[in-house]
Amino acid sequence: MAALRSGALGPRVLSGNSRPGRPFTSRSKPFCSSATASRPLNAQRLAEKLRAQKQEQKTKKMPVTTNPVQRRVQELVRFTQQLQRVHPNVLAKELNRGILHQDKDLVVINKPYGLPVHGGPGVQLCITDVLPILAKMLRGHKAEPLHLCHRLDKETTGVMVLAWEKDMAHQVQELFRTRQVEKKYWAITVCAPLPSAGVVDIPIMEKEVQGQQQHHKMTLAPSYRMDNGKMVKVRASRNAHVAVTQYQVLSSTPSSALVELQPITGEDAPCHCEKLSAGTLKKLGLQQAKARYIPLHLHARQLILPALGSRTEDLLLACKLPRFFASSLHRLGLEMPNQDQSRDNETTHVEAQ
Repeated sequence: MAALRSGALGPRVLSGNSRPGRPFTSRSKPFCSSATASRPLNAQRLAEKLRAQKQEQKTKKMPVTTNPVQRRVQELVRFTQQLQRVHPNVLAKELNRGILHQDKDLVVINKPYGLPVHGGPGVQLCITDVLPILAKMLRGHKAEPLHLCHRLDKETTGVMVLAWEKDMAHQVQELFRTRQVEKKYWAITVCAPLPSAGVVDIPIMEKEVQGQQQHHKMTLAPSYRMDNGKMVKVRASRNAHVAVTQYQVLSSTPSSALVELQPITGEDAPCHCEKLSAGTLKKLGLQQAKARYIPLHLHARQLILPALGSRTEDLLLACKLPRFFASSLHRLGLEMPNQDQSRDNETTHVEAQ
C-alpha cells in the first residue's frame, strides 16, 4: 500500500476544480462530502502511527545489554544494516582503505561482512554499485569502472579480485572456471570433524526457502540416506551440482574447530547452520534465542593466481581475519595457526596488514 506523501501545506490532490499539484487546504472549495474530505488526514495519521510502531519494535528487538560479547554481536547486526544505508562514496572509501594489492591489471579488496556483491530484491547497496566510484578514487575522474572477477556470498569475508580491463577480468574468470585458482577458506565449525583431514564429496543444489521473504539457498543433495539402519541410494536430482572440498582442522576443542577448506570443484561447499551446544553458547556469552545473530564465520583467507599477462610468477593474496572472527577464536579457546605454515617461498606474498 502506498503511503500518502505530504508537504508543508498538506497532502497534494488532483481534482477537476484545481490545477495538478495544487495543495488542498481548508480554504479550498469543497468538492465532496465531509467524510470523504477527512480520509486523507486519517490516512496520514495512520501512516505516522504505523511508522512510530515500527520504530518502537526495532528498539525492542535490540535491547541495550551490558554483556560485552552480546553487545559486539548487536554491533555487527547494526553494521550490516548500516551498510545498506550508507552513501556509495562512504563505502568506496572503506574498500579503498582495505585494498590488499594493486597493480596495472588487478585490484584486490578485503570484502567486509554483510555486503552483497550483486544487487537483488531488498538490496539497496552492493559492491557492484561502488566499483565506478572506487576506480575514480584510484585513477582519477576519467577512470573506467573496475570489473568483477568472481563472487563471494554476502556473509563471506576476505580476498576478492577486481580487474581494470574487461579482457583481463574474463581471463581471471576463466582461471576460476577451469579451477586453476587455489582457494583456501577458514571457517569455525560446531564440533571438530573426524577425521581431522579429508575430503567432503556431497552434491549440492539450490532450493527455495520459505520465510518472511521467499529466497533460494544452496543445500545438500546426498546420494545416500539412512532407512531403518540401512544405507539406501537416492535418485540423483537433475539440479544437483558436484561439490568436492578438501578440509583440514587447524585447531580444535571438544565443542568447536577452526577448519581450513579448499574447494576442489567449481562449486564451493555450502555452509551449514546447526543448533549450538550449551557449552559453546556459554563461551560466547550468548543465549540460544540470540544465536541467530551470530555472523557466519567463513573467511576467504587465501587465493593463489597463476602467472597471467605481464606477471611471470604466481601471486599469493592473503587477508587477515576480521575482528569478530578473531574474537570468536579467542572466546572458544581456538589457537591462531602459524601465518607462514602453508606458504611457498617461491610465491609472491601479499599480506594484508
